[in-house]
Parts: sequence; structure tokens; C-alpha cells
Amino acid sequence: MKHGEAQSPGLSGRLDRRHFLAAAAAGGAMAGGMAVGGCHSSAGGESGTGSAPPGATRTAENAERTRAGNADWRIGSVGPPEAVEGYTDKVSVLPGEEFGLHVSTTAPAFRVSAYRVGWYDGAQARLVWRSHRVAGAVQARPRILPATRTVRADWRRSLRVRADGWPEGAYLLRLDADNGHQRYVPLIVRSASAAGRTVLMHAVATWQAYNVWGGYSLYQGENGAYGTRSLAVDFDRPYDGNGAEKFMVYERVVVVLAERLGIPLAYTTGTDVHRDPGILQGAAAALSLGHDEYWTPQQRAHVTRARDAGTNVAFLGANACFRRIRLEPDATGADRTVVCYKTDYRDDPYLADHADMPTNDFRQPPGASPESSLTGVLYEGYPVDAPYVVHGSDHWIFERTGVKRGDSFDHLVGVEYDRVVPEMPTPAPLEVIAHSPLVCKGTHSHADSAYYTVPSGAGVFASGTMRWVEALMAGTRENGRNHGMDARTGAFVTRATENLLHAFAAGPCGRSRPKPRDNVRDVYASAPH
Repeated sequence: MKHGEAQSPGLSGRLDRRHFLAAAAAGGAMAGGMAVGGCHSSAGGESGTGSAPPGATRTAENAERTRAGNADWRIGSVGPPEAVEGYTDKVSVLPGEEFGLHVSTTAPAFRVSAYRVGWYDGAQARLVWRSHRVAGAVQARPRILPATRTVRADWRRSLRVRADGWPEGAYLLRLDADNGHQRYVPLIVRSASAAGRTVLMHAVATWQAYNVWGGYSLYQGENGAYGTRSLAVDFDRPYDGNGAEKFMVYERVVVVLAERLGIPLAYTTGTDVHRDPGILQGAAAALSLGHDEYWTPQQRAHVTRARDAGTNVAFLGANACFRRIRLEPDATGADRTVVCYKTDYRDDPYLADHADMPTNDFRQPPGASPESSLTGVLYEGYPVDAPYVVHGSDHWIFERTGVKRGDSFDHLVGVEYDRVVPEMPTPAPLEVIAHSPLVCKGTHSHADSAYYTVPSGAGVFASGTMRWVEALMAGTRENGRNHGMDARTGAFVTRATENLLHAFAAGPCGRSRPKPRDNVRDVYASAPH
């Protein structure tokens, strides 16, 4: 076991967790408190807020999707880390709400461009707003809170921005410094209501868990050691690399695909679902994206409640709902700190008065509650690279893909995977629709895609592989980390995901699609596990 990371019961403790997932991409006078309006914003821009009547919201969505995009949203030069970097004081805002942007740069000035991610006839983003030129400066070095080794930038605010005329959606704020370098700052303009819509739940807590800006994350600290890792991480700091790596790799392409399909969408974050169960009220579906590992018990309870009321749920990755976290405030606002002691949960002072609320893995005591009771599958191991093997080729998710039982797609299973574990809490009836043999650190096992329904009619799908979302880009130039997956794999996953999104957007899937065949016992009676 590496660095005390928890293991799955399915492999008798022989598969370890990694320090962190994949590499990231390849501090004077400030304009403090300057409010910025719609300088250089593009024309129009209906916001479609949740307070509008459903018909008006849908009209606004349709109008937004017909607008011309701006293909120049990508970063040209990241430059050295200190060239330009920043963070927002809110992970999400409602349309029209104000947020603060905190920026440090070695350049004398910078601009901010807000791009909304979508299809936009292939451009994949639209410039919604651009700031005036803002005076830049190098901000203070970050400080580390010794009790939890939490890194906080605590920078002065560079400018205030009001999201007037910004439609709901996922945004990349691009910082363009006068020195020619750029960084992203992600921001979600969330929906006040999801009634009748498919909700994209952006995994901001997981983004922050892996963020090593300032030298610490929930996986590593000094010299990359697990033992010196942070026990709590804070949103008051930039993200490392290009500033939005987890969003770019595991989430962006789902936004683009869903917007291209034209289904009604709502946008939120896991922290917002934690805070407000009403966000999911009446939703047609809720999507957990490619890497959504860190959940609060409240978020899990609210998603489960939505499922039991008829909201379809999809897990388009692996290792979802694995870590049990607590959100705490900091000086900036509520829910700005992600607490997860993991294997050192007994050292958490909070447990003195809350003995049943540890920040360890959901499946671990005290209060053990394996994620499989919601997802249908259980996280098992890392690292792995294996073909994805179709089992239930006649399942409706695979319609129009042309697959037959036993067809495989190289490299689609990885780098982490889930499987059905019959002896763990698992909803029934549950159907295994892909059953992929693999070897992880010398141990033979399987990765499973699975589907089940509940009495409300809601359907739940889990892909069982962390590469599902990345595969949507396979065979294109959209992502350099396709792990050898080819265009055939990209076409297969794209068609299956389209089938899933269309079906889930239409309402409780158990009422309109064939019921799952409870084949778990048969699948695992004939396979080593």
C-alpha cells in the first residue's frame, strides 16, 4: 500500500492509489476593487436565469446556441508559473452576480476575456465579455496554515466583475498578460433552477484536491511526500498548470457535446449541490463528469434524493463519490475549504464532537457507506490500461454503434476503473453492459459499465472508466492525452453518450426504456474476480 492510501476490498488491498493524476499542462500597485462592467462584451447575451418562466429559459438557451462562437479561446503561451495566474472568490455565480478576481503577474498589465464553453457551430466557445486593461503586479507569496498545511494565496482583489448578460454555463476566464503569456481561471455561471433540464455537476472539490499550486495538495506536500500533504485545501489560490486542467480534460467536451445535442441544460457545482438540495428539484438528469472523486455526505444525500424522485443520474468516469469531505468557510466566504484527512482522519479535531463524520473514504468506518449504493459500481484500482469489452451489445445505450458482444476498444479502460462487486451494497436489478478483463499490478480483475433503475423510474449509468470523457476527443486534435485511443473508439463513445443524454433528458428512463436485466450473478459466476 503506497503512502497509506485506502484500497478496495475487491483486490484484497493490493492496488494502490496514486499521489496525483496525470501531469498538468506542459507578485506592487494593484487596481484593487475596480468594478468592471461589459467593456468589449459581445452583443446581446440572454442569461436565462432560473427565475424566468421555463419557456423563456428555453428560448434563451436556443438563442445562445445559435450565436457565433470565437475560435481564439485557446491559450497560446502558458509561460512560467509567475507570468500570470489568478483565482476567483466564488466557484460559481448566478447570472448578474458579482465576483472578485485576484491576479498576480510579472507583466505591467493584463486583460480578462470570459469565454462561455459550448458548441457554437464547432468554435466550442463564445467571447461573452472582455475587461479593460488592468494594472498588474506581483502579489505576495502564499502562506501555509500549519495545522492542516493548507496553502492560501490571500491576494488582494485585482478587479470586481459583474456577470451581467452572462448566460448560464461553464466559463473559462482567460488572463492575457502584456508579457504574452496566458492562464485560465474556471468559473461556473450556475442555474437557479434545473426543472426539466439535464444538470452538469462540475467537480470543483476534486479540482482543488489535486491542485498542487504552492507545493501542496491532498496528495502531496514537501518533496512530493504523502505524509506532508495538506489535510485541507482552499479555493483562495490559483490552479496549477494552465489554470483549468481538470475541467479541460474531464469536463469541457461533455459541455460541448450536450450543447451540440440541444437538450435543455442546467449548470452547477458539487459544492452548490451540497449547499442547496433544491438545485436538483425536478431535474431530468444529473451528470457526474469524468473525475468526480470528492463529495460531501450532503451532496451524496441530495443526489440520492433526486434519483429517488425521478432524476436520472450518470457517472461518466470512475472513482466517483469516493472521498468523504467537509466544506468549511474561510475569510473569503462559505464553503471555501475542502477538508479531507483521509488515512489520518482520527487526527481531525472535528471528530471530538462529530464522531460519525470522518473525512475518509465513504466505504470506510466509522459510518461506512460504500459508493456502490448510489453508483452501482465500486472503485477498485490504479493504474490500468486495458481494452473496453462490450457485454450487453443489445442495450439501448449502444444503439446505432454497431457493436457486437465481445467487441473491444483499446485503451478505453484506464487510468482508474470501477467494477460491480456483488458482495457490496448494490442496487438491483443491475445490468452489466460492459465487462472488461484487465490486469492491475499483477492482479486479474474487470472494469464494468453498469445500469440500474429505481422505483421512481430514474435510470443510473456508470461508465466504470475514467477515460470515458477523454475518449470523446479520441481521433481529434482536441486533446493530447488520448492514451492511444483511436477515432473508432471516439465514435463509439460519442454515439453511446449521445444515446444516454437524449434518453436521460426525456425524463425517468425506467418508464421509457427497457428495464435492466439483473445479470450480475451470471457475469461474476463465470469470471475471476
